[in-house]
Amino acid sequence: MAMPTHIVAVGGIVENEQGHVLLVKTQHGGWVFPGGQVEVGENLMDALIREIQEESGIHVVVSCLIGVYSNTGIHKWHDGVTDIPTKVMLDFMCKSVGGELCASEETSESSWFEKGKVLDIITAPAIRSRYQAYLDSRGSSFYMDYVTKPNFEVKLKRTI
Repeated sequence: MAMPTHIVAVGGIVENEQGHVLLVKTQHGGWVFPGGQVEVGENLMDALIREIQEESGIHVVVSCLIGVYSNTGIHKWHDGVTDIPTKVMLDFMCKSVGGELCASEETSESSWFEKGKVLDIITAPAIRSRYQAYLDSRGSSFYMDYVTKPNFEVKLKRTI
């Protein structure tokens, strides 16, 4: 039996002392909250802290879990050849504890935005849905199953 292949990724909704939210501008996804893939041998918290710092220059502490998300669709990478397997993503709330905004190899900009205006800036439907889960969270976590290709479709959404 072949072992299943899933990408495990983390995302961070980072707030600063003024309550603004950190977004980074990516080459393929526009403005998003920072995050990325968990590397072999890395725990979720360390991966999230590393990804946020790499993509934005901001140092954080992880506060709490917002939600767990499955992208169960398999699709082609931006090169049109490479298959992207299903993903499991975990989003966390984070607090900024220092650092300075910067761009990176993966991001062309990083900036703070008013919490209520973030949905006007994010264009990717999956990222918008995950950010809305953050806005709606009241001590509960969310689970969502969706596909992003060929069109964004939520297959299951519930509070856990």
